Formats: sequence, structure tokens, C-alpha cells
Amino acid sequence: MFAISLGDDGAELRPLEPYHAEEYLAHMDRGREYIGRFIGLADVCSDLGSARAFLQTYADKAAADSGRLYGIWVDGKLVGGVLFRTFDAAAGTCEVGCWLEETAVGRGLVTRAIRVIVDWAVEERGIHRVEWVAASGNTASTKLAERLGLVRDGILRQSYARGGVRHDLEVWSVLAPEWRELRAR
Repeated sequence: MFAISLGDDGAELRPLEPYHAEEYLAHMDRGREYIGRFIGLADVCSDLGSARAFLQTYADKAAADSGRLYGIWVDGKLVGGVLFRTFDAAAGTCEVGCWLEETAVGRGLVTRAIRVIVDWAVEERGIHRVEWVAASGNTASTKLAERLGLVRDGILRQSYARGGVRHDLEVWSVLAPEWRELRAR
């Protein structure tokens, strides 16, 4: 399979596939508490079978051209990932997202990985609108959206229940012409 270098720090982006289930489960076990603060990803994979099933869901989405999942590895260790949670080439829209173990935070890994997948979506697949949805309290995620040049479209008030608390969700987006202009700078 392919691997895309994310810089000279040993980081690379690769497809995250069902055969990575053991590695993915170990990664989730290491980062479960941190990752699970705002997203349910950590809840989905509690054992090898559920990890494999989750990864198979995204393998099926990739086959149907409706989503994709990529891991971020640093020096051969899975530390996070990015994804197309939804992908609709016919409509020209997609939603991107991310997660990362706490030990890998602050190195720009997700920023670099998101740029790679958004570039591909816009330039190779003709996606016109890329969305990012994050809980308002997830300041790392909202600051990342802002750093990437996305525009906050609005807030969905108390639309997401997590840990017995209702969270506001912020919807951010970038349009293809805006993305191209940002990347040209």
C-alpha cells in the first residue's frame, strides 16, 4: 500500500484497513480517555472484533466511494488518524475529521494530514465543499479548523450528547476556490 510522508519527522499517512485491527485497538487503548473526551470513536472499539468491524466499515465506505480512513504513523507507531466521515463526489461535498493520541499532540501531524486529504478531495475528486464538525468545547479541533483556513458556518446548539452532556457542535467549511487560494499562499 502507499505511504505519504508528512515531513522529515518520521510521520506518514497510510490507509487504515481491517488488517490493522490489532494495532488500531492497541492505539485506541493507549488514547481512549483523551480521544474519547469529545468523540465516540474510542467507544466503538473495545475489543479485537469491534476494532476489525469498525475498520471494515470504512473499507466498505472506501469501496462505495462514500468515506475513507487513514492512519498517522510516527516511526512505525500508529498515533492517530484522519478520515472522510462522509464523501459524496456527485454532490461535491465531504466531511473530514481527525483524532490523535495525547502523546502526539502539538507536532502538527493532523494539520499536515488534513491538508493532504483535502488537497486530494479538491484537486483529484472535484469536491467543492469540505466540512469540519467539532464540539465547541473541543478547542484543539476548532483552532485546527481555523488554522487550516476554514470558515465557521454556525453552531448547532446542544445537538450532540456525549458523556451525559449535551454539546454544541460547530460547523466549519472551506470551498474549493478558497482552499486553492489558501494553498497558493
